[in-house]
Amino acid sequence: MSPEQRKSIMALVIVPGRERAGSPEQVLQQFGTDDGQALGLDLLRDAACRQDQLDVELALVVCFTFGFTAGHLDPLIQLAGEDWHFAHEDVVEGLDTLRSPQAVDALERAAWWVPPYLEFDEYRALARKAVWALGAIPGPEARQALTGLLDAEDSIVREGARAQLARRADH
Repeated sequence: MSPEQRKSIMALVIVPGRERAGSPEQVLQQFGTDDGQALGLDLLRDAACRQDQLDVELALVVCFTFGFTAGHLDPLIQLAGEDWHFAHEDVVEGLDTLRSPQAVDALERAAWWVPPYLEFDEYRALARKAVWALGAIPGPEARQALTGLLDAEDSIVREGARAQLARRADH
């Protein structure tokens, strides 16, 4: 990704107190495409392949701007378990958007795991998001994962799993 392309994506990020500096159309123009979903997927795959932390974050900005497709599932699942980047919460939110039973294992691991860069987070935002995402996935796999999380030592994870099981229609 060129510096100009990175800048066009950064211009999509909304900063409190300021207007968005760029537009989705400008990003598409910068990359010479009219398909933002395909662009996001290509950028995500490329960043994951190169293990580039910044480009993973920028690719996720593009994905959230233009939307996720089933094609995004595998790269997101892969990224959920990698320890070389700092975008796990966004990856989990992307998986939540897709609500695929294929993501259950990755989300369950994210609920248990505390990456070193998130050890400060006593509120366990990553785990909360993963548990919430599991609660939105239909089927027995997600229900089983949530049931397993009831044994967590962490009360945030345990109570989150209990709340998600209570709101599910399939139990």
